[in-house]
Amino acid sequence: MLRYVIHRLLVMIPTLLAISVITFIIIQLPPGDFLSAQLAEMRAQGEQIQGGKIDYLRQLYGLDRPVWEQYLYWLWGLLHGDLGWSFEYDRPVTEVIGDRFFLTFVLAFTTVLVTWAIAFPIGIYSATHKYTWSDHGLTFLGFLGLATPNFLLALVLQYYANVYLGLSIGGLVDAEFIDQPMSWAKFLSVLQHLWIPVLIIGTAGTAGMIRRLRANLLDELRKPYVVTAKAKGLPPGRALVKYPLRMALNPFIADIGNLLPELISGAALVSVVLSLPTNGPVLVRALQTQDMYLAGSMLMLEAILVVVGVLVSDLLLAWLDPRIRFGGGQAR
Repeated sequence: MLRYVIHRLLVMIPTLLAISVITFIIIQLPPGDFLSAQLAEMRAQGEQIQGGKIDYLRQLYGLDRPVWEQYLYWLWGLLHGDLGWSFEYDRPVTEVIGDRFFLTFVLAFTTVLVTWAIAFPIGIYSATHKYTWSDHGLTFLGFLGLATPNFLLALVLQYYANVYLGLSIGGLVDAEFIDQPMSWAKFLSVLQHLWIPVLIIGTAGTAGMIRRLRANLLDELRKPYVVTAKAKGLPPGRALVKYPLRMALNPFIADIGNLLPELISGAALVSVVLSLPTNGPVLVRALQTQDMYLAGSMLMLEAILVVVGVLVSDLLLAWLDPRIRFGGGQAR
């Protein structure tokens, strides 16, 4: 096991390096840069920009250097914990992300907990009552949840809440707490506004988790060891929980690999629709304005969390499921 962990950690280095190169190249692919977009917008508004000022701004932002030099400058900063400077917000990237990181974490963590709390009992019930009317009804709801895009559900709920109830379901805090430091009153306001985006974001994840848990549990319940346990007189509940359910929990553990990246992305489309102050809209805006250091740093943080999350999931799966062993079936 130790050898496997060390090997995975060493493999992470060239993997993340390759991701950083690809990320920076993709961000540079659109024509122009942040300054070009800003100048075009200023000219469209009738403002006159002198050539000397343009050259000064390019030198100030480091946009006059070759792409490879900009990449090395950015990479060197990443290695030293400096994510660079955001042109759009005129602040360090760490401050831009940090202002929203807590709310993004609360939203992602709560969504996962609610998803597990709903999917776990429904998946077990559906597997142990297969082909009944209740199973068919839950299956229909599961497929409906999988087929409905989260952002579309957010738009529909926003429309009906506004038209028929006169309510605005956007945002995560009351208006008086916007741009204010975290306090107990603001935290309570977050809890009051949290349940709607959690239900919207968790819809597809809950439906998918129910289907996977049901399929895995049905497969385990057909195994000979379950039949043997029942034949020996083991109580049905214990025969279900002791081994089949434990083996069927793999999708829940594997989902941890997706939890960590959500801390950065924060369900971007739903966040844009509902005007949630999370990192998702910031990433979308950074890509639109070619704020390369902000966009690149957020994408790199997400890549790091993906790699770390997958490693954590693999280790937990090996601990939970004795059938999973590293190194060709031999435990290490």
